[in-house]
Amino acid sequence: MDTTFDASTIKSSPQIRLVGGVNEAMYAEFRNQLSAAPTEGPLVIAITTLGGNPEIARAMADDVRLLREAGRPICFLGKAAVYSAGATFMAGFPVSHRFLTKNTSILIHERQISRTIDLSGPLQSCTAQLKAVLNEIEHSIRIEDEGFRQIVDGSDVTFETVKEKAPDNWYIGSEEAKELGLIADVI
Repeated sequence: MDTTFDASTIKSSPQIRLVGGVNEAMYAEFRNQLSAAPTEGPLVIAITTLGGNPEIARAMADDVRLLREAGRPICFLGKAAVYSAGATFMAGFPVSHRFLTKNTSILIHERQISRTIDLSGPLQSCTAQLKAVLNEIEHSIRIEDEGFRQIVDGSDVTFETVKEKAPDNWYIGSEEAKELGLIADVI
């Protein structure tokens, strides 16, 4: 049981409003607002973010997925900026349930890492340290690829296009996002 969302429903009823970095505090606020939201009817989640922790975004998207699977109609409303982890969160919604306000931008990019590896000690332990970091990087790339697949699922954009554009920070305006089929509409 899913609902078609129209602009008036989306404009008048965002029950959950999230602003700021995607982090533990936003997740707590998301859970608090979700608990206080009406349990019947469509649920609109509005977000403005410059990014943050992609794992928190994935956890929030998973909460949305579970609610949708339980029959709750939920839509995404991006406002002003939906950057980085915000795009990861948006990927948790089907294209038909994604909306952006006018002049909103999406940013899709590769995951980042900043790490200094200090090797000292027996060579065997140095090898183990390097393998552990390599495993972390390879696992993160698999998660990133899955997120890229989710964000383009149902759109006119291919996975290969995202993989090509993400290293250079791909900014997409709301009208372009609609033309590419990444969102249902601009409101």
